[in-house]
Amino acid sequence: MVVKKRGLGKGLSALIPGDPVVGLLNEEPEKDSVLKLDIELVEPNEDQPRQKFEKDSLHELTASIEMYGVIQPIVVRKKGNKYQIVAGERRWRAAKAANLKKIPCIIKDIDEKEAMKLALIENIQRQDLNPIEEAFAFQGLMKEYHLTQEEVAKSIGKSRSYIANTIRLLKLDKEIKDYIAEGKITSGHGRALLSIDNEEERRKVAESIVNKKINVRDTESMIKNRKKSKPKVEDDDKDPLVREVEDNLMRTLGTKVKLTTKKDGGKIEIQFYDYEDLQRLIELITN
Repeated sequence: MVVKKRGLGKGLSALIPGDPVVGLLNEEPEKDSVLKLDIELVEPNEDQPRQKFEKDSLHELTASIEMYGVIQPIVVRKKGNKYQIVAGERRWRAAKAANLKKIPCIIKDIDEKEAMKLALIENIQRQDLNPIEEAFAFQGLMKEYHLTQEEVAKSIGKSRSYIANTIRLLKLDKEIKDYIAEGKITSGHGRALLSIDNEEERRKVAESIVNKKINVRDTESMIKNRKKSKPKVEDDDKDPLVREVEDNLMRTLGTKVKLTTKKDGGKIEIQFYDYEDLQRLIELITN
């Protein structure tokens, strides 16, 4: 039985030509054609980058689907006896909530690596992922499929420094990562907080940012002032200009920097935490 389309007239038939229906697993649909699958044959991908779905927006989409149906097909791939969602889980969730029996789908013949990449790209293009979900997704692509930051960056149209800076957020404490995921603070706040080595102090500053609604620039200044107010035995005689250069470099590079001067020169020590962090720093410096 074909689900009757309401409120869209001939417009939907142009998007979904032929309106085919697949209900049995032995009925092999044509690849990349738009068809309707039994909704119970479709299941979400456990590796879906997006982990949080806002209830209010999901309720709004459910109401829209109850009235007009699913206008844009979801993308799936065959997996065992079912079809796994590649892109469109939110529409699938809303369609189930609207008690639809079938859902329009496009079937792609792709492997898990390509499926994860497509899911990530869709969510990024729709700006559906929070920075922490993005970071885990980037990390997952690199670890599971042995991709470099450069390869991940090219596949989603971002710079390598963007990938590196996003992944660095995962070094933060869970409480701070939750703040970022919930939108209480931004990824810019998170990068500033990474310059604080002490975990307890970092959490206190993060809590202060949330409670007082401090913006990123003021957060950077606050962290800089806290560092200046701390007694530094080895830096008591350090030139204020040198300290200022160190602070500027730390803000720019997002890591600890130590500048040592001598009569005939000096040296700059830049701290990095792993190979990917080193790549990020090299890109920042060379650019």
